[in-house]
Amino acid sequence: MAIAAESQAGEKPSSEVSAASDKQRRWNLSDFDIGKPLGRGKFGHVYLAREKKSNHIVALKVLFKTQLKQSQVEHQLRREVEIQSHLRHPNILRLYGYFYDQTRVYLILEYAAKGELYKELQKCKFFSEKRAATYISSLARALIYCHAKHVIHRDIKPENLLIGAQGELKIADFGWSVHTFNRRRTMCGTLDYLPPEMVESVEHDASVDIWSLGVLCYEFLYGVPPFEAKEHSDTYRRIIKVDLKFPSKPIVSSSAKDLISQMLVKESSQRLPLHKLLEHPWIVQNADPSGIYRG
Repeated sequence: MAIAAESQAGEKPSSEVSAASDKQRRWNLSDFDIGKPLGRGKFGHVYLAREKKSNHIVALKVLFKTQLKQSQVEHQLRREVEIQSHLRHPNILRLYGYFYDQTRVYLILEYAAKGELYKELQKCKFFSEKRAATYISSLARALIYCHAKHVIHRDIKPENLLIGAQGELKIADFGWSVHTFNRRRTMCGTLDYLPPEMVESVEHDASVDIWSLGVLCYEFLYGVPPFEAKEHSDTYRRIIKVDLKFPSKPIVSSSAKDLISQMLVKESSQRLPLHKLLEHPWIVQNADPSGIYRG
């Protein structure tokens, strides 16, 4: 398994998770009490777990090596671990460390008590402007932090976001993220959220995350992504043309539409920079400065 080439144990999960002073601590499954399943992914499962020494609650992501190998995503997992383990931001899920055995790789993750944002959006159909603005401003701050560290996420979407115990949003999946100092051409991410430059396979940079945030804002407010179509080819066409339409229902303020329109711009250099997004009237008037939606 490629990820395990360097050593059997990744970064120590922190003093919260273990009081062990040994920097070379090698984790194994016996260090944890395994609780209920939290979710199921393509390559394995996520469980609630308790680190025995500290009693700290974590999420343990269990990935099967055979499935990772079959799908040829070992390099993607290694990159995800490398990137996420070094990020420290209240709106980014912590990756405390990892270990592995003969058949599986285990990622020790921060537990986001309120679960998947995607399920919450499905339940609500769409969010209020205050809730949407609070989430979008939180994500903008997290992406500003990532971009300052030369990390582009490239796959911001509801399925990759979790809600913490206080109601704060957490970016949870860095499978498509990259450390970048150059412009890139790789096609990745989810079709509804792909910007024109990635659909057309031309060079892209950190502004792909601004586009995805604009798509997310639209989906928060309307319940569907803006370029959704029955056929993939029609979605591609709508993205390339930036065929942006605002339905009459639900009723959304002109200020929110203005923000979305400034993010969903074909020319990537013309998209509203994230620090300017935080100053936009819609964000200023609606977002909770704490980044926590209290309902």
